[in-house]
Amino acid sequence: MGNKPTISVAHLGCEKNRIDTEHMLGLLVEAGYQVDTNEDLADYVIVNTCSFIQAAREESVRTIVELTEANKKVVITGCMAQHFQQELLDELPEAVALVGTGDYNKIVNVIQRVETGERVKEVTAEPTYIADETTPRYRTTTEGVAYLRVAEGCDYRCAFCIIPHLRGNQRSRTIESIVAEAEQLAAEGVQEIILISQITTNYGLDIYGEPKLDELLRALGKVNVPWIRMHYAYPTGLTPKVITAIQETANVLPYLDLPLQHSHPEILRAMNRPWQGRVNDSIIERLKTALPDAVLRTTFIVGFPGETDEHFEHLLQFVERHEFDHVGVFTFSAEEGTPAYSLPNQVPQAIMDQRRDALMALQQPISLKKNQAEIGKTVNVLIEQENPETGELVGRSARFAPEVDGVVYVQGEAALGTLVPVTIADADVYDLYGCVAP
Repeated sequence: MGNKPTISVAHLGCEKNRIDTEHMLGLLVEAGYQVDTNEDLADYVIVNTCSFIQAAREESVRTIVELTEANKKVVITGCMAQHFQQELLDELPEAVALVGTGDYNKIVNVIQRVETGERVKEVTAEPTYIADETTPRYRTTTEGVAYLRVAEGCDYRCAFCIIPHLRGNQRSRTIESIVAEAEQLAAEGVQEIILISQITTNYGLDIYGEPKLDELLRALGKVNVPWIRMHYAYPTGLTPKVITAIQETANVLPYLDLPLQHSHPEILRAMNRPWQGRVNDSIIERLKTALPDAVLRTTFIVGFPGETDEHFEHLLQFVERHEFDHVGVFTFSAEEGTPAYSLPNQVPQAIMDQRRDALMALQQPISLKKNQAEIGKTVNVLIEQENPETGELVGRSARFAPEVDGVVYVQGEAALGTLVPVTIADADVYDLYGCVAP
């Protein structure tokens, strides 16, 4: 049979993309391929691309071009492969294969066909595939944390978002399937499981006829994992049943990632999110009352077409009023194929940049105040890295999600991938500093 080629993956984009990467690696390892994190040593490099905004596409293309210039055989997968199929094949003749978002499970067959000299295009127009607990997986995160996809795709049609076009409509996994994978992860020593999908609060609607996030959380409460964290919780889906499940399930963190996008009803209507404009303030106050220890994270888009100074001022006041723990701000990116692409009154990039900077500047003292409130507390920290030169440890408390929030710098000794009590001694705008508690 001869030696099989060595394969590396260049992973770009979000954690949903990361899970696709991990399943491709798992399938390749199971099929006997050598997988190497060093692209220099690989025969093939799979570039798992992002196509969410222009900057992500530019990074994806740059990565592909650099690899082809290094004479690597490149397989393009992910959202950009789904989005710009023929353009990529035409403009990047060095690419040996193109695989869509609903076809990454065919990666072994794709490599086998490429090995025979075929240039492969494997793209399902309307993706329907979703991996489950039986699909091999090769985790790429630090040992203590894992992402768990509860659903794929999205039934909403926000005016700015290309994702439903690239990922298809929502398709949920069963509670039994998700719990089985969580049990596998727990057996591997995972301390934190992060539930992801496009809209986690809509989990189960497609297969059960109504959202079942509350039942899923209660079922995961029986899994021996200290932290269960949710991402992408639409505020309207945080029903009394879901809030009660969070309150009553000890390992579910009261960390709410609310992708609000804006505060002004007119902008939300233009974004095709009119339901949200009616409920923003009341829902956030209800959440704070029901979950007084909740950590609230959100993201906003500034510069959506038609956003006036008045609309932006409304957003500034909204952020000042609610004092979120963490805020991410993006400037609007006009995506071809979305309704917002051709809307009138597009906002100049310079104004968008000014608004982003102003909103972040407003948020910084709020974040600092929230972090300083941790000083003197002893909190559990998941240890993820060690600086080999200084011995300083880096981890996260329950207040921080990986990649998007701050970290905790820790003095003392602790094993990687473990939860340890840390006494917080200092704080800045984004990070905390402390020592392992005796």
